[in-house]
Amino acid sequence: MKKINEFIRLYENSFFESAKISDEMLKRLNLFYKLTLKIKKNKKKILIFGNGGSAAISSHFSVDMTKIGQIRTVNFNESDLLTCFSNDYGYENWVKKCIEFYSDKGDMIILISSSGESKNMINAAKTCKKKKLKTITFTGFKQSNQLKKLGDLNFWANSSIYNHIENIHQYWLLLITDLVNTQRKKNNL
Repeated sequence: MKKINEFIRLYENSFFESAKISDEMLKRLNLFYKLTLKIKKNKKKILIFGNGGSAAISSHFSVDMTKIGQIRTVNFNESDLLTCFSNDYGYENWVKKCIEFYSDKGDMIILISSSGESKNMINAAKTCKKKKLKTITFTGFKQSNQLKKLGDLNFWANSSIYNHIENIHQYWLLLITDLVNTQRKKNNL
């Protein structure tokens, strides 16, 4: 029992240390919030992508941002789309192809990859650069990961534990959703 309790305490402490919002992160969150409001003002949309657990986070964020933030937000987790695009263009290009087909000038793209090394997200980020789309990345593990190097605004979780990284990403994304909703209610938007 003692070893279990030690694991739980270490796990908890590690999570809360990694989730702590530094002054630098506070600046990034403020910028993300302002970019999100600009998307709303210009009647554009947010496209968000992730693999595995990050795909579930993408779904959660897109529903909440659309519903309570009232900003059109789309995720691409339909099995028919994933299998079709993966089959026709390769798994490493399915996100890139979604961006080519579904994005419009002025849209925001959010790419989530815990490792920051997912080929499909890296290829998508390169496409965003070519299309001049504002690209927000959420990564973890190595601070010098490939995806982080390609984003316009990057959120890096300082952890090497997948579940911590994914929960921190979800925490930051839903924080922005709740902030947009609070401000929308306050300003009757």
